[in-house]
Amino acid sequence: MAKRATRRAKLHAVDSARVHNLVFDKAPANDRDQSYLRKVRPRSDNQRILMEAIEAKPLTVVLGPAGTGKTYLAICAAVEALDSGTVTRIVLSRPAVEAGENLGFLPGDMREKLDPYLRPLWDALNDRLGAKRLRQHLDDGTIEIAPVAFMRGRTLNNSFVLIDEAQNCTYGQLKMLLTRLGWHSTMVMTGDPDQTDLLPELSGLASIGKKLDGMDDVAVVRLCDQDVVRHPLVGRMLSVL
Repeated sequence: MAKRATRRAKLHAVDSARVHNLVFDKAPANDRDQSYLRKVRPRSDNQRILMEAIEAKPLTVVLGPAGTGKTYLAICAAVEALDSGTVTRIVLSRPAVEAGENLGFLPGDMREKLDPYLRPLWDALNDRLGAKRLRQHLDDGTIEIAPVAFMRGRTLNNSFVLIDEAQNCTYGQLKMLLTRLGWHSTMVMTGDPDQTDLLPELSGLASIGKKLDGMDDVAVVRLCDQDVVRHPLVGRMLSVL
């Protein structure tokens, strides 16, 4: 009887601690998926314009400095479109360009080779889907990694296509990527023309943004230092660097 009472007391203590965590802790409990606990809302007027543009237009080009939420808001829109049935898959593409360093040969399959370059996308997807659903979608092809080099000749129907770090693509590469857009699909292209890892004259993002601006069914959204959602110092530094 004494052992049973001791066991019961331990279980009660565990349950009480769990209830306390659920009710009083700011962070969500580990056994719940964060993607269902957060409601993404714009934190600036330009972010609101961006979210509305992604919902309304088949193609959105987002230009802005680091920390303005370009990639994260695009990932949120992609997950919402997938969950609502608007699209049947998410296609992620990002140029494999290093930021001034040479990583050398990377072992593994295509997913493992691209993992260092796609880490910001994985972090956002994991935040919105949870690790288990993310692995499932990667395994069954619902979320697809599509390197820029392998995109030529494809038609992406019923897809949400995210082209991230587009400032590291040439004009020819961006033109090729834009023309992959198929029926019932949404494409979002994000990048910061001021932070290209190519020679400035090789990056095609700024030119693409100018040429597409004003076209019907295309939104070109420009974020600025005031839209930075990282540490306040980031926005102040960007204004002087």
